[in-house]
Amino acid sequence: MPETHRVVIAVFPGVELLDVTGPAEVFSVASHVIGAGRRGYHVEIAATNAGAVRTSSGVRLVADLTLADVDGHVDTLLVSGAMRHDGPAVEAVVDATVVDWLRTAAPRARRVASVCAGAHLLAEAGLLDGLPATTHWLTAGRLAAEYPKIVVDPDPIFIKAGRIWTCAGVTSGMDLALAMVAEDHGQAVALATARMMVMYVKRPGGQSQFSVPLSVQAPSGDRIDALRLWIADHLTGDLSAEVLAGRLHLSVRHFARLFRQRTGDTPASYVEASRVEAARRLLEDTDHGLPEIATASGLGSVETLHRAFRSRLGTTPAEYRRRFRSPAAFDHDQRGESRAIS
Repeated sequence: MPETHRVVIAVFPGVELLDVTGPAEVFSVASHVIGAGRRGYHVEIAATNAGAVRTSSGVRLVADLTLADVDGHVDTLLVSGAMRHDGPAVEAVVDATVVDWLRTAAPRARRVASVCAGAHLLAEAGLLDGLPATTHWLTAGRLAAEYPKIVVDPDPIFIKAGRIWTCAGVTSGMDLALAMVAEDHGQAVALATARMMVMYVKRPGGQSQFSVPLSVQAPSGDRIDALRLWIADHLTGDLSAEVLAGRLHLSVRHFARLFRQRTGDTPASYVEASRVEAARRLLEDTDHGLPEIATASGLGSVETLHRAFRSRLGTTPAEYRRRFRSPAAFDHDQRGESRAIS
């Protein structure tokens, strides 16, 4: 029998369940697609202690071996992640034991990857210095602030930088694993695996299409935070820098500087992001036409709607609707079509 690709997934208490099982399932299905007699995948879960590991969802995983027992050649070393929620604040969990182990284990693996907030563990171990990397959009800002040697890009679903891979939030670990299958066995095997799992070989756009522009955390009573909420309720109005600055009784220059300091974005870019978010939800949840959506979201014209979607999401409004519309909206369309035919 040919040697298999050995995949070791490092876990710790509180790890996100799908960060572990998602990639593991992709490798398992790919092995079935590849078939007997060819080099498939063998997945092992490693933890500080052998036995049950409680995940963030409460479901327990069983570690195959301890971190200390991981020896010999490792083809792919995956580090799963976890996020701690404290009210509206979110931070990545950095398990010190796993970080220490990574410093010696990572150099022995052919490739190393993190899933979701697992990038913070790779960062703490010094494995991402000087490299481009991504992580869940909720913790990307913190990753960039705490590890300035890393070139953090919060939008891609995954990034490959030599032998180091990082990916975005939760389910993107499956996208990353599928890309690894393509690298190992070719696009045809990856496509067959994706079909069996009802996945996209490459999903359109980046993870910004799943984030909410209004997610910027702010202390209670913050004037910029109150303005952002006002913007969300007045997307079809005049949201120029002059109008927004006037609401806060500030000069345009001082307002722009304060807004960028608080949000990390310019007023114009933030307004467009908010309008794209509104358009995205209308595409998901309604059967409105593109002119109506462009008007209702404040983008104004179909041409502007297309340009904003291309720029921010890497896809078209029609393609986004086809892939991400809600089942209720689709059912509504189907019923309407049935009535029209009858």
